[in-house]
Amino acid sequence: MNVTITWQEIAIRIALTLFAGGVIGVNRGERGLAAGLRTTMLVCLAASLSMIQVNLLLGMSGKSSTSFLNLDVMRLPLGILTGMGFIGGGAILRKGNMVTGVTTAATLWFVTVIGLCLGGGQLALGLTALALGFLILWLLRSVEKRMKQDQRGELVVVAALDGPGEEKVTGVMADAGARIVSSSILLENRDQKRRLRFDVRWRNRGKTDTIPPFVETLAQRQGVERVEWNSR
Repeated sequence: MNVTITWQEIAIRIALTLFAGGVIGVNRGERGLAAGLRTTMLVCLAASLSMIQVNLLLGMSGKSSTSFLNLDVMRLPLGILTGMGFIGGGAILRKGNMVTGVTTAATLWFVTVIGLCLGGGQLALGLTALALGFLILWLLRSVEKRMKQDQRGELVVVAALDGPGEEKVTGVMADAGARIVSSSILLENRDQKRRLRFDVRWRNRGKTDTIPPFVETLAQRQGVERVEWNSR
């Protein structure tokens, strides 16, 4: 951090801050994700302004260039990071066994750090962080899509008593590479139906709420009246 700061330097820091927040925001906004363009720009700008404010409040007139080392100048930036922790926590949602918003929270925290770097005058460090962050959010997204992930769901099959039983249903899932964690059977003699429930694990590329192909296969089997699938 420089001992003195001019308005020209302030303008450069703010411009680079808005650019950095905008680059990250456009990447998320074009995919319809939370924490889009305006959010990331505001968060990054707020962090940058906090560091500029620290720089302006140092009051270095008549002091040596190392005098501010004895001052606790990091209280404001640390307070900004603490506040971002609450905002990031609010962005994370949990529904059953599914957790969403973690990347959004991490992105907000990341652009805050970029803003602190640019606002503090570490322009090279801030721009390097921007480049790395953009590569992670843009390039690794396609890599992540190609990775097979463990997914879990609950499968319910309602079939006639003379329809496919547990052995046939589990055989269809096994052929698709699914693994059964637990199962239960309910026989309804009055309605002449068999209700099969399975906790299933399987590996798939893409979103965790994707319906497995074996669900459609079972729904087309003769004697099957209803198939339900709930992702977890």
